[in-house]
Amino acid sequence: MKVIPRAARVYIGCALLAAGACALPALHPDASTPWGTLALLAALYALCELPGRCPLLGRALGRSVPMGTGSFFPVLLAAALLLPPAAAALAALPGSLLTRVDTPPAAPRRAWRAAATALAVWAAAQTAGALGGAHALGHGPDAPDFPYALLPATAAALTFCLVLTALDGGIRATADGVPPRAAWRGLLGRALAPHTVHGLAGLMMAVLWRSTYGPVSALFVLLPMYISCWVFAQYHRERAAHQATIRALVQAVDIKDRYTRGHSERVGHASVLIARELGMAEDRLDVVRFAGILHDVGKLGVPTRVLRKDGPLTPEERRIIELHPEYGHEMVRGIGFLGEARGAILHHHERMDGTGYPYGLRGEDIPEFARVVAVADAFDAMTSTRSYSRARPVPTAVAELERCAGSHFDPRMVAALVQALDRHGWQPAVTADETPPGPDRLPPPREPGAPRPTRRAERT
Repeated sequence: MKVIPRAARVYIGCALLAAGACALPALHPDASTPWGTLALLAALYALCELPGRCPLLGRALGRSVPMGTGSFFPVLLAAALLLPPAAAALAALPGSLLTRVDTPPAAPRRAWRAAATALAVWAAAQTAGALGGAHALGHGPDAPDFPYALLPATAAALTFCLVLTALDGGIRATADGVPPRAAWRGLLGRALAPHTVHGLAGLMMAVLWRSTYGPVSALFVLLPMYISCWVFAQYHRERAAHQATIRALVQAVDIKDRYTRGHSERVGHASVLIARELGMAEDRLDVVRFAGILHDVGKLGVPTRVLRKDGPLTPEERRIIELHPEYGHEMVRGIGFLGEARGAILHHHERMDGTGYPYGLRGEDIPEFARVVAVADAFDAMTSTRSYSRARPVPTAVAELERCAGSHFDPRMVAALVQALDRHGWQPAVTADETPPGPDRLPPPREPGAPRPTRRAERT
């Protein structure tokens, strides 16, 4: 179970207190809260989230209904248009507490999600109320005021999006240790379009709710939302297939060369640390992690007798070893989701001074991801303890990287790794004689500054 940092606990506690302060006025005897509408909307949102929490019910409704947070935000945005702000915040709580949580600890995550959602709905309701959203909806036989009704609905959706992404960026910074400058990067851009669509769907629900047809008619708006959930589920299923593909490739390499343990995952992790310090967009972090994990997949094309040879390599065997980046590139060139990772697999042994392989690229001609993986690869090689070599201390490895910066490695990547290590530290490497908890293991890279490979430990 992941331990929640103290800063994150304080942040969550403040969010809960703020959400309580926003919702409590609805419970005041003089508040004139529309309890009927509130109860119906709260129950509807909770029922929408229930299939994602109950696997049996989810399978009964279609086998692939991993409906998580955000799937039915139109219900909450309709509540922001139909209810006073305090009541709208209350309507969000039951469903948010039922939201499916796949990563422990579940209770703090649900509490955080409930607080953040309540605050976002409260702010959206305040915005809609300031723009006269309740009057623009019409009531009964009174027609809604179109196109003006689009203004409070859109403004409420944008406010909801801004508040939710602002809060989510804060929790990423406090709980996950993401640098502040990168914590909010990309969140708003990814959320803006979906929340705008949800706002329009919420407006449709609110208009139908207020119409002569009543609340039952508003349920028809949820059908396209269910379809969008199904599409979202397919995306996640495809992503899981990508992960399975990568695990299979890494396991295949591990079966062929068992001298290292956990190297691939550590290189992937170090690559992400570097990329974060460089301020790369969130969508690129996944790709650079794939690049780090799969950088040595080409060793599947190297004869096993060469990989496991204990004595010096002949010049011919050395040339065979140095073909593994090209083998790896050929193996993954048809896997579209790897994107820039393919170039990193091909060029992670290039050097800034042009003395690397396979093509002797120099400086900025080397793809950015390849320069990231080269530093991560060398760092893990130096700090890993294996049956045939002892780990160097992290400061010694860092000093070696800095010595080789400019000739072997991109100085920007080395500086980014040093900053990341200062911020996050580094876990000890796994030895070749141990069995790690995970299946992803690859052979080690050649250490920086070493001569052409002559020993088993220097052949990558």
